[in-house]
Amino acid sequence: MPKLILKRPIVFFDLETTGTDNAKDRIVELAFVKISPDGKRDKYIKRVNPGMPIPAEVTAIHGISDEDVKDCPSFKQIAHNLYDWMKGCDLGGYNSSKFDLPVLAEEFLRAGVDVDFTERNMIDVQQIFFKKEARTLSAAYSFYCNKELENAHSAEADIDATIDVLEAQLERYDDIGNDVVSLHKFTHNDEYVDYARRIVMKDGHPVFNFGKHKGKKVEAIFTSEPQYYDWMMNADFALHTKQKISEILNRMKLRNSGLKV
Repeated sequence: MPKLILKRPIVFFDLETTGTDNAKDRIVELAFVKISPDGKRDKYIKRVNPGMPIPAEVTAIHGISDEDVKDCPSFKQIAHNLYDWMKGCDLGGYNSSKFDLPVLAEEFLRAGVDVDFTERNMIDVQQIFFKKEARTLSAAYSFYCNKELENAHSAEADIDATIDVLEAQLERYDDIGNDVVSLHKFTHNDEYVDYARRIVMKDGHPVFNFGKHKGKKVEAIFTSEPQYYDWMMNADFALHTKQKISEILNRMKLRNSGLKV
């Protein structure tokens, strides 16, 4: 049976939140499983007080209410400890590259932790499933593991199931690779600049992926319409998006000043 080949630890994680807006909603429960190259597993599981009401319709999904988290720490209180715990690790999850990772990055940035996950590989187990079978996590668990997923939408149950599904996928498919770099490449369809995917790479240049300038180079728009940068910084975009457009603008300024970038 093929095993996941690791050159450094990988952290699989799942979040339960107050909603699905990665720029506004907050974490209420998190489950992280760190797998070391020697196979050792460590867990970091906590409920978090989001500092905002949990909508009733969301509680109906994951079962976590305001009462359940009223005495829990805020994310800011655990942020530095959590970031240190996962430092130097690759990342993995189920639909995590489009949801969990952007939410996690926003929470870290709000807490004053300057995160940068761009040097880490990310395995999105959902993408393997979608490209091969196209179902949900519960269906994936049933399909690959021949078991029913109990306690779905509990962060710990979901991430344990995700790891089980990946291990079954490695056994079933011999064309996706079984090292983290190969799986990262297989599970990522596009090269994005910010986690919210407002900006993606095209032909080696960052381009807008939304609105009236979709498909246009960011630098070209910031040159012809400098006020567009100001609008984005003042609008309701994710903090990570604002961080990345600021980096682009700063590189432009350095280049125009004649300094090496």
